[in-house]
Amino acid sequence: MLFKDLDIIKPILNALDKQGYKSPTPIQEKAIPYILDGRDVLGAAQTWTGKTAAFAIPTLQLLSREKELSNFSRAIKCLILTPTRELAIQIEDNIKQYWAELWLRHLVIFGWVNQSSQVRKLKAWVDILVATPWRLLDLMQQWYVDLKKVEIFTLDEADRMLNMWFINDVKKVLKKLPSKRQTLFFSATMPKEIASLADSILNNPIKIEITPVSSTADTVKQSVFFVSTWNKKHLLAEILINKNIKSILVFTRTKHWADRVVKDLAKVWVIAEAIHGNKSQNARQRALNNLKSWETRVLVATDIAARGIDIDDLKYMINYDISNEPETYVHRIWRTWRAWKDWIAYSFCNQEEVEYLLGVQKMLWKKIPVVTDHPFAIEVDESIKAPKKQQRGWRRNWNANTEANRKRNIRRRKNRRV
Repeated sequence: MLFKDLDIIKPILNALDKQGYKSPTPIQEKAIPYILDGRDVLGAAQTWTGKTAAFAIPTLQLLSREKELSNFSRAIKCLILTPTRELAIQIEDNIKQYWAELWLRHLVIFGWVNQSSQVRKLKAWVDILVATPWRLLDLMQQWYVDLKKVEIFTLDEADRMLNMWFINDVKKVLKKLPSKRQTLFFSATMPKEIASLADSILNNPIKIEITPVSSTADTVKQSVFFVSTWNKKHLLAEILINKNIKSILVFTRTKHWADRVVKDLAKVWVIAEAIHGNKSQNARQRALNNLKSWETRVLVATDIAARGIDIDDLKYMINYDISNEPETYVHRIWRTWRAWKDWIAYSFCNQEEVEYLLGVQKMLWKKIPVVTDHPFAIEVDESIKAPKKQQRGWRRNWNANTEANRKRNIRRRKNRRV
């Protein structure tokens, strides 16, 4: 099937042709006709299955059709809500690829930057608004954003909204939207909270599921390295000796570890930069641009900050530590994977993370190959899991120590008074 078979208007077809896009991906093929018919859509799709274009293309077509048939008022007609700044920017970039001949105004708003330029554009005229929850609510409270005339509402990466504690913010936005609207809901996973939210905001939706949550592409070559926490930095440096690895993405669980990995690599003369929630938008965008231009060799990212990374030449990624949520492992692999390229994913695992690794393998329904011929290999017991009684005992000891410390501090204060 070709895009022209999906009843897409000529201006958008011309834009797609300029970008070299001829055939739609499975989710585009299934979702676009229903969205053009005005139906609500519930899409379960991983990153890089083409879901951004699946909702952006028909949205632009619907709005352009309305602009031709009626008096098109200067109000926000489409709201696209997404969890992170990088993903918001990526969505707007995709819209720019298709809108050239349609004369529709679009704007992306997010936090950590001065709001004055965003407010100035909002006052002028915006048809399509791409936003992150906090900045959107902030501007709504200042009466700069009015959602009363929104006709198409898209919630992207809904499961990440849940993980980032944005669900309550999303519900606040929903209260300001008109009840009569078209709603497009996309999520890679469907936990109970997300399924409940979808049921509450969708009206007789078409359900589209393209890629199961637990699946990873056959072209992704996965390997695990058993290594102690202390030697992870040395193993990373050892891997980077390979000059064929021009650029690499490293995932860490926390912001602290992301900054620490950058410092450790600097000691062995490897140029690395980190992106996480504490970094300004300019710093994060500069880090991405430096990686794309190969000025930076290693980009270290937390899971949340990595949403929206778009780097074509990236081929390697490393799980510096394994997340306690198996779904996060899949999200990391899909973060920058390209279906037409071989993708290599390494994971560093110490004894404490073995339990998380077993959870990942259980979800994937396969055992990830172990690399043993590296200088920092350790033996781990893959059958051991911390018993609940031992965990409770640890908590009791911690509480007892805390109580002892409290009494000792009271005695010290009394002695000072004397």
